[in-house]
Amino acid sequence: MSDIHLNNHHRDTIAQIFSQPASANTEWRRVLSLLEAVGTVTAEHNGKLKVTLGSETEFLQAPHGKDVDAQLLVDLRRMLKQAGFAPGEPAVSVDERSRDHGDGRWGEPA
Repeated sequence: MSDIHLNNHHRDTIAQIFSQPASANTEWRRVLSLLEAVGTVTAEHNGKLKVTLGSETEFLQAPHGKDVDAQLLVDLRRMLKQAGFAPGEPAVSVDERSRDHGDGRWGEPA
């Protein structure tokens, strides 16, 4: 895992996110606390949260209930793994993926 110091609740939340099969009761408040500890979370005017973790930024919608759904778990696993927070994996220091900018340009990630 990354060098950021996580408390026991954050480590438990990471374990729950990466558990197989996916846990049906991963609480949003715990996920949000983890994201705030390891990344930058900003509330947007449209009600979504802008989450920057490592080199990746996602816009997440808070779930209607207290638990996150399966698709959000998939997204969280990808983000956390990319930033080096997957259990037993080293941090990824550089994003070497090439991106289509949507206007015909290809290149380095911004």
